[in-house]
Amino acid sequence: MSTTTTEHWDIEIKPQSGWFDLRLADVWRYRDLMVLFVRRDFVAQYKQTILGPLWHFIQPIMTSVMFLLVFTKIARIPVDGDPIVFYMSGNIIWSYFSNCLTSTASTFTANASIFGKVYFPRLVLPISIVMSNMVKFGIQFLLLLATMVYSHFVNGFPFFISWTWIFIPFLVIIMAGLALGLGIIISAVTTKYRDFTVLITFAVQLLMYLTPIIYPLSYLQGKSYGKYVAYNPLSYAVEAFKLCVTGQGTVTQSGMLYCVGFMFVLLFIGAVIFTKVEKTFMDTV
Repeated sequence: MSTTTTEHWDIEIKPQSGWFDLRLADVWRYRDLMVLFVRRDFVAQYKQTILGPLWHFIQPIMTSVMFLLVFTKIARIPVDGDPIVFYMSGNIIWSYFSNCLTSTASTFTANASIFGKVYFPRLVLPISIVMSNMVKFGIQFLLLLATMVYSHFVNGFPFFISWTWIFIPFLVIIMAGLALGLGIIISAVTTKYRDFTVLITFAVQLLMYLTPIIYPLSYLQGKSYGKYVAYNPLSYAVEAFKLCVTGQGTVTQSGMLYCVGFMFVLLFIGAVIFTKVEKTFMDTV
């Protein structure tokens, strides 16, 4: 007499069945792993450095001073408010976007060894990169506050604090969404075409000049090339961030709607392509 036993499994791993089978619930279920990746990225980055997290302060200070000398003293480009606060605010928000983009763009190639050994939702890694860079942004935002205090007491510029500061977290999330969406699209492409890993750094540098980091949007009014900056959704998020911090800037409702809409479309397209490529990327990496 034979008996039949039924096995019950807590987790059943199945391949994605279609283009839109994103399984975002699995990403939330692995949130503890995401926290571990965030800690790994932050600790490992400065484990064998002398200055450690102090590099978070050195980079924006040096870049802002260089922008001040080149674009304000030499090129004579007008800015809104105190130049050093203007450049510092632009630097930290752009640094957050560019770091998220370049790191997520190499998700597959940089973590192929992990992906080949254990299963977890692959979207966990790029999301953890975005979150770990938020820690760096928070540290640099403290530097921005210190710069604003210095500008107020030394240079006489007003220290601007307003209710608009409540929008700063939302603007950071928008920048994170744009970087994540674009980054995972590029990561899917680089699994087959490695040339994009070489081009991405160069492309990010060019994109910075199409974003109002070293100039305000008001500077482009009446200029023929201003339309190219207007097509860039990052322009409105960056300008809105500067407006919240300094109280000066040019932001329209239509521009912000365009920016937010572009972010959601980019995230959706990126998630679809990412989940499609993850099933076969080990064959090409």
